[in-house]
Amino acid sequence: MTSVHLTKLLRYAKTVSASALNAATVRARKEHIPLEQALLASGTVSEEELYREIARLLGIPFVEMTQQVLNKDVLFIIPEPIASGHKMIPFEKTANAVLVATTEPEDLQTIEFIRRKTGLAVKIFLTTPTGIAAALKSYRRSLTAEFEDLAVRPTKKTPIETEKDLKQLAENIPIVRIVDSLLEHAMYENASDIHIEPEEKEVTVRYRIDGVLRPMMTLPKPAQDGIIARIKILANLKLDEHRLPQDGRFTIETPEFKFAIRVSILPVYDGEKIVMRLLSETAKALTLEALGLPPGPRTLLEQSIQKPHGILYVTGPTGSGKTTTLYSLLALVNTPGVNVITVEDPIEYRMQGVNQSQINPRIGYTFANGLRSILRQDPNVIMVGEIRDTETAEIAANAALTGHLVISTLHTNDAVGALSRLEDFGIAPFLIAYTTNAIIAQRLVRKICKECTAPYPVSPTELDELRSRGVTDGLLRDLVKEKLLPKSTALSGLTLSKGAGCRSCGNEGYRGRVGIYEALAITPDLGALIARHAPAEEIRAHAAAHGMRTMFHDGLVKAVSGITTLAEVFRVTKD
Repeated sequence: MTSVHLTKLLRYAKTVSASALNAATVRARKEHIPLEQALLASGTVSEEELYREIARLLGIPFVEMTQQVLNKDVLFIIPEPIASGHKMIPFEKTANAVLVATTEPEDLQTIEFIRRKTGLAVKIFLTTPTGIAAALKSYRRSLTAEFEDLAVRPTKKTPIETEKDLKQLAENIPIVRIVDSLLEHAMYENASDIHIEPEEKEVTVRYRIDGVLRPMMTLPKPAQDGIIARIKILANLKLDEHRLPQDGRFTIETPEFKFAIRVSILPVYDGEKIVMRLLSETAKALTLEALGLPPGPRTLLEQSIQKPHGILYVTGPTGSGKTTTLYSLLALVNTPGVNVITVEDPIEYRMQGVNQSQINPRIGYTFANGLRSILRQDPNVIMVGEIRDTETAEIAANAALTGHLVISTLHTNDAVGALSRLEDFGIAPFLIAYTTNAIIAQRLVRKICKECTAPYPVSPTELDELRSRGVTDGLLRDLVKEKLLPKSTALSGLTLSKGAGCRSCGNEGYRGRVGIYEALAITPDLGALIARHAPAEEIRAHAAAHGMRTMFHDGLVKAVSGITTLAEVFRVTKD
């Protein structure tokens, strides 16, 4: 509950006087603490009195959780990390409803998650922070108790090695609950990856959220073998293989969503590390505008994708959102009159009306072989998931030369770098110039959380960094003339934004990601430079002189516009 909402609410309180509320409000602002904490610190009201009064004013029932006896089956309706992070504790379950105690009755997202998960109505009760803390101890006691039986089994002296024992361990209710909770929690937090990392005395779990790894929880060491075995069973991997890496996948499906989970297992010193990549198969392709493409690059891509032949390259490092951009481009050309075929590794999103093919190098089905076969399928548009080798690069170039539109990805740092990368693959400069329609390079930056965004003046350190990267008052005026920024301002007078950190963003200050881009149009003049093997610096200078803005420039626009922070832009655009 926000301090503003709470202040308005407590104006009508019977147990808090107006003078006490005003004093607490001043103290909360001065010390940067929540209003309820300032009220309790003043000693004018007890914790239970305060929260009972808030419950009365909100019109919801109050429950005292410190005296509640909690059934572990009810507790585990919500994964412990969600209960802890969002202050939501289920304490009773009836035939039609689950009763939940919370200090955050406005957290509608978590309430909806519980409703979908249980299929029951959710009845909210207000409780105190002390009550939440007591209930969280019950979670940990229940988890410890469930592992007491497991703790006497796997030790370094008596390891579990047989497939039968591992299978039996993987079917233990505590193990099943833990793995289910890990997956549920990751999907709830919009994580892209789950890292399960065995250490000497415990197992650490981290999630990659918005491109950054965050520690989420630690699990008892005795649970390690069971968790690994459970995930191996789900991914159809060898249970008794502990010395070699293994890769597999499985699917989680409900009426509301479908996720493909890619599993990678790697032997490490203290056991086996697991990384699970979560791929939503029900996610819809985003529009180019929703991806964050500025007007210039967006227009270039829309024009390039409508050409009957040629290649459009999307470049960037791993995890920069290239595949999402490819699917957004496919959505523009995916019509009943067009035959669209892809060759991918893996198929990350299912698209209605698109013929998608999964490569399998183990049986000799590579990108190059798949591309050859696609050319015999009468395609109009071909998507190659990634150009990794000379053979694939040559076939793609020849396909573009013979009347097909090809879109693909390359691993390069910027748009101009794609040209030298193609030359490294042995593609002749004149063929690159003739077949390439455009090259777009991209990165992903975290967006400022909308719930806790706050303005601040640019700092001296940031000014120095901007100036070292060639940002001047003149550049800012040019960006305004190009309608990329709303109004002109001096560099030293910039007002920027950052997230203060709140419950909605896990106190990170960021929530979600957006792309920053640079687009290189292969014009006749630029094609002539490429064909005569001009150095990268000359090509870059020519592109800049003809209006190409770099990823850093796009990031600067998004930072000044309050979408992301300068720190994020500096982080992802380092040379």
